[in-house]
Amino acid sequence: MVKIMEAIIVTGLSGAGKSNAMNYLEDMGYYCIDNMPPALLESFITLEKQNRINMDRAAFVMDIRGREFFSDLVRVLEELKNSGTKVKVLFLEASDEALVRRFKETRRIHPLAGDGGTNTEAIRRERKLMNPVRKNADFIIDTTGLKPADLQNRLQNMLNEEKDGDTFFITVQSFGYKHGMSMDADMVFDV
Repeated sequence: MVKIMEAIIVTGLSGAGKSNAMNYLEDMGYYCIDNMPPALLESFITLEKQNRINMDRAAFVMDIRGREFFSDLVRVLEELKNSGTKVKVLFLEASDEALVRRFKETRRIHPLAGDGGTNTEAIRRERKLMNPVRKNADFIIDTTGLKPADLQNRLQNMLNEEKDGDTFFITVQSFGYKHGMSMDADMVFDV
């Protein structure tokens, strides 16, 4: 049986949580590439189909930071879906107010505000540019009121449809005080 790579395109508005989503996808076993030009995605998937790359799952961030490459995104997505490639598009968004607040908190400027505009103007412009991509999305998550853990849970629920319930891990570790306590222990019981 030939195993087909599952590819996820993570896209959306700047400041909506794409970096957090990629961190969670990486924790879920996805090979992650940030800021990949859309035209290279076709080459990457071709290499995988030729068995020159051996991976089950990969996630790629493609967004407005790609500047001149960004215009290829909708075309590439349509071509990949029409070719039968297993590609899902995850679009992250948030309210304008939440995005402006996030940029203020991190003291960063919006990628489109570099030409002297404000973050608010840049967010409106990006929302308009991203609309065709949003229309092609398989999943849309509004991160306005989400905590990072909530985003992680949503991703796990969306992408692990075959699993019932949440996964819960417990690690039990024994130690001796003379050797030092484990640094990553949440709870310690002295017995």
